Amino acid sequence: MALDTRTDRRPSFAGLLWRSTVGKKTAMAVSGIVMLLYLVVHMLGNLKIFFGAADFDAYAAWLRTIGEPFLHHEWFLWIARVVLLAAVVVHAVAAYQLSRRDIAARPTRYARPSPGHRPRPRPRAGYATRTMRWGGVILGLFIVWHILDLTTLTVNPRAEAGHPYANVVATFSTWYGNTVYLVAMLALGLHIRHGFWSAAQTLGAGRPGRDRTLKTLANTLAAALTLGFIAVPVSVLTGVVN
Repeated sequence: MALDTRTDRRPSFAGLLWRSTVGKKTAMAVSGIVMLLYLVVHMLGNLKIFFGAADFDAYAAWLRTIGEPFLHHEWFLWIARVVLLAAVVVHAVAAYQLSRRDIAARPTRYARPSPGHRPRPRPRAGYATRTMRWGGVILGLFIVWHILDLTTLTVNPRAEAGHPYANVVATFSTWYGNTVYLVAMLALGLHIRHGFWSAAQTLGAGRPGRDRTLKTLANTLAAALTLGFIAVPVSVLTGVVN
């Protein structure tokens, strides 16, 4: 007689946390903060374009040498990319799964309502929820475009490896490059405005006395990042950067 040597394996704490709604919201909040910090640094780096081609190209080259000689050439850049990719994946997966749970939890109409019974309509998602969902989709597509445009230079026909300043000017000298970027940055601003507030509530920072401050901070961050990123293509269009 064969003995069943299998033992019931209890799920890990991390697994239990991920399966819970609170855990997924926390994962979204933490990954969102990681991406927000990256965006602040990335925007500040982008603004160096106003100091001219030499400064901007030197900044781009310096990014590849961070951590040397302890780290090899471009190691820091690849570590940052891996961390950022992990944050994007966790954020997107948690958002999708929470959205599916939200849809499944909504009441549905009766297939054949009884006479005189008026079924309750399915509640619609709020403005903030719809904005976050569609904004996330737009930003996901933009990330792919942005990598193909200014990292691999695949969709930037006038790009030349080793000349980041000229490549930025090249992409924002086209109508489609500007359109894609401007739409994505507007979506980013709305996403940050709602997302920062939601993350603060999830992580327990929200308090009755802090709500106004948190909303002001969310609006300020969203406006600063949107304007900071948009300043580059607008400056290329107007000839300030050429």
